[in-house]
Amino acid sequence: MQIAIVLFDRFTALDAVGPYEMLCRLPGAEVVFVAEQAGGVTNDRGTLTLVAAKTFDEVTRPDIVVVPGGPGQSDQMENETLLGWMRAVDATTTWTTSVCTGSLLLAAAGLLRCRRATSHWLALDLLTKYGAEPTGERVVTDGKYVTAAGVSSGIDMGLTLVGRIAGERHAQTVQLLTEYDPQPPYDAGSPEKAPADIVEEWRGKSRFILKQRST
Repeated sequence: MQIAIVLFDRFTALDAVGPYEMLCRLPGAEVVFVAEQAGGVTNDRGTLTLVAAKTFDEVTRPDIVVVPGGPGQSDQMENETLLGWMRAVDATTTWTTSVCTGSLLLAAAGLLRCRRATSHWLALDLLTKYGAEPTGERVVTDGKYVTAAGVSSGIDMGLTLVGRIAGERHAQTVQLLTEYDPQPPYDAGSPEKAPADIVEEWRGKSRFILKQRST
């Protein structure tokens, strides 16, 4: 089972590494980080570099594709090398997945049209531009397409897939051995729970960033 995790400049680290830590524990799994060019790819903080062992041309029939998000996603929305590869491999994948704003890349490739999907809460409404049906759920499965909300939800998405592929007992074993037992010190992990002033502050920043990108 080949699992291809996409990398691009300024990806968010946990978007890629979270699912990796779950999916690499599937029986017989071969996980490969893949990018337009082989070599180091640096995250959105400029402080962590993962190595893409293979190029898109070298990975033609992965069983699972994971597309992370991050600030660099906006620069990839018209990158036909990436979008074309996603469309090509999607023809034979068992599961096509994303984390955070990675769902916008799947949508831009035309893979989420008329499908339910999620994304980071600040980007959720953008899915409608590409014909997807946005939902605020943490992990959304629509056919073989599995999308996760922001950043940390990629761990939930990966564990969900482990259960679907290898069974509930194996997924529970993975959860136990990774000691994935979230007990956050604050209950502010969604816009419905976080202080309203923080939510509005970031909605304002998001609108400003989107405006700047469109001009």
